[in-house]
Amino acid sequence: MAVSFTRPYKAILDDMSEALIRIPNAYTSLDMEQDDWAGLTSEEKKEVMEALADDLFYGLGKERLQFIGDGSIHYDREFHHFEFMFNNETVAVVDLKEE
Repeated sequence: MAVSFTRPYKAILDDMSEALIRIPNAYTSLDMEQDDWAGLTSEEKKEVMEALADDLFYGLGKERLQFIGDGSIHYDREFHHFEFMFNNETVAVVDLKEE
């Protein structure tokens, strides 16, 4: 099963990248160490999170729940969005459909 979306893919990835930064230790999902992450510039961190977002986008089409760092991401097919969670609270929602 694939993720259904009508927003531009790049816009979704940008929003996902920003949401991933709100999940503590999300970089560990890429087997990065804290020192490596801390050594990156803001632009490099954004690029790393965009690569992770791209992987997650397709992964969420197969498994609607993915654990990332200290949080999780859920694909809600009914409401057409990704929900980013940390400590049982929603930290971000990324819409997949244009309004």
